[in-house]
Amino acid sequence: MTAATDHPASPAAGEIPLSTLMDAAVTAIGGAPRPGQQAMAESVDLAMSGGRHLLVQAGTGTGKSLAYLVPALRHALVSGRPVVISTATIALQTQIVRKDLPLLVEAVAPHLPRTPTYALLKGRANYLCKHKIAGGYPVDVEAGALFAEASNDPARTGSERLGDQVRRLREWSEETDSGDRDSLQDAVSDRAWRQVSVTGNQCIGSSCPMFEDCFAERSRELAREVDIVVTNHALLAIDAFDNHGIIPDHDVVVFDEAHDLSARVTSAVTDVLTPGMLRGTVRDLRGLGVAGTALDDASEELREALELSPDGRVIGDLPARLADAITQLRVEARTAHSDAKDAGDDSSAGARKTVRANLQEIIDVCERLAAPDEDDVVSIAHSPATGRSSIQVAPLSVAGAMRGAILEDRTAVLTSATLALGGRFEPAAGEVGLARAARMEPTELPPREDANAWAALDVGSPFEYRRQGILYTARHLPQPGREGPSPAMLDHLTELVEASRGGALCLFSSRRGAELAAEHVRARLDLTIAVQGEDSMANLVRTFREEEDASLFGTLTLWQGVDVSGRSLRLVTIDRIPFPRPDDPLTSARQERIGQRGGNGFMAVSAQHAALLLAQGAGRLIRSTADRGMVAVLDPRLSTARYGGYLRESMPPLWPTSDPEVALGALRRLSES
Repeated sequence: MTAATDHPASPAAGEIPLSTLMDAAVTAIGGAPRPGQQAMAESVDLAMSGGRHLLVQAGTGTGKSLAYLVPALRHALVSGRPVVISTATIALQTQIVRKDLPLLVEAVAPHLPRTPTYALLKGRANYLCKHKIAGGYPVDVEAGALFAEASNDPARTGSERLGDQVRRLREWSEETDSGDRDSLQDAVSDRAWRQVSVTGNQCIGSSCPMFEDCFAERSRELAREVDIVVTNHALLAIDAFDNHGIIPDHDVVVFDEAHDLSARVTSAVTDVLTPGMLRGTVRDLRGLGVAGTALDDASEELREALELSPDGRVIGDLPARLADAITQLRVEARTAHSDAKDAGDDSSAGARKTVRANLQEIIDVCERLAAPDEDDVVSIAHSPATGRSSIQVAPLSVAGAMRGAILEDRTAVLTSATLALGGRFEPAAGEVGLARAARMEPTELPPREDANAWAALDVGSPFEYRRQGILYTARHLPQPGREGPSPAMLDHLTELVEASRGGALCLFSSRRGAELAAEHVRARLDLTIAVQGEDSMANLVRTFREEEDASLFGTLTLWQGVDVSGRSLRLVTIDRIPFPRPDDPLTSARQERIGQRGGNGFMAVSAQHAALLLAQGAGRLIRSTADRGMVAVLDPRLSTARYGGYLRESMPPLWPTSDPEVALGALRRLSES
């Protein structure tokens, strides 16, 4: 958070032209005026002042963060209410708070009545809990596991034992001012972090003996006093849906990385039940002196019933034995919840709160499974890797919930480099509850009472895609099958990587595909091949960035999470069109619903999903005006299938070819230049 400083000689914020603030901001970062950035800033400013929702597609290189942050600061000072900035990833939150806002605030402050302020707001589990460190909560792992000596201990990060990580966290708790996990110099495993943190449901609130020194509470107090609050999609949605009051009252929210908004919100409101979470709750009950035998028996019955149930989406009623197991579990969880109310002694408040919160979650999930809403999708999953089973219930759509809890009471600006898939904004608008008929022109200002009114704008990109890059579709290859990468595809991938002499980001739809391809290429080329899972993501990307002949093979994380410019990345390969699995429960349910209403479920769900990932994956190539390279799609359907045109229209407009000799020649010339 920054401290507020008055500037008595400055006029009121509303009297300062937006162009003045934008010029100051652009000068501060050493940039030059960009038409797309200016157009976006003007539209965002108009939307905020007029109370009208806005969708903006801003291609890579536009400088969209600046284009919404400057109007957001101006609006916050004019209205006297904070503006919330919500992102999907920690990386962007960190960039905004540690890089963008400090520079921006310093640049525009002399033109404003006072210096704007800002703060980062995260969920409680991201902060150390002093009460837990002091022994106020139960330990989350079996006795002895914290100090395991075995070299194959799965709780290690690198070569560090879980116990050593926790010991390091305890030492850090005496030094840190924020208690924020992201401020750790050396990362720890999730398992270690759980030993020193609590969730919102586990926190005992103002009755905590260390409430006054709580890191999470301190961050919330700071957020209530600032002009810009930076948070994440999941926390904002949960707070809005459940009225927790975590995020300060606001009338404007900006969703950056909005292409991921619906998926993040869906994940946040999806409930899961596993035998493992039940065993942990029974263990914690016994730590309070409650036997929990009946709950343990119900947990075992659930495990057996799940193992006998088929994998996938549940259509209609649950299998009889599974339904009975969930009913019995709900009864026993309620009994245990009551038994735990006065269990333990005066020092057990944290343990009681944790156990009762976990039991309440179990009860809530059981009740939702017993009587799911019309739009709930229930599914069962069996993991061959772990041998564990689970049952989950997810909403078919979050559009209605988002419209009612977020959009009706505040103005929303949604922005991303990939928002208008196939050139249309309507699908993205519909996912968050905005109706097609409510779309208006960007310059129109409807009355605020029209909560559904929205406008859309595509400000393009400053990159000359057709001059900077090639889109190569390997039309001669066989169509991908279920058995994995074909020999012809692997051989051609090797040719491409050899022609480019590395510098390849190779994206795959499965971890197994990435590993097989890496093995194939390593056996034939004397180049550095890094593979997701063989090291931390930070180390893999660092190697890829620093070694020009290195290539990086991986899956979904790399499709959206790599930002490498320059010669280190001159080739992006995509093994196949990334359609979702046809048996994915939510995918199949959504396609059925759209089909029942007369729409094309495949195009509206599967093709849209693939278009988004293709746009994100291809977008890894050109990250600056100096970048040159090729995107190679090793799936002929991009050229031959009827939906190919829609998918290509969603990708950056690179120069197209399907001639392998043209592609290989271009890569050779690029590698030699």
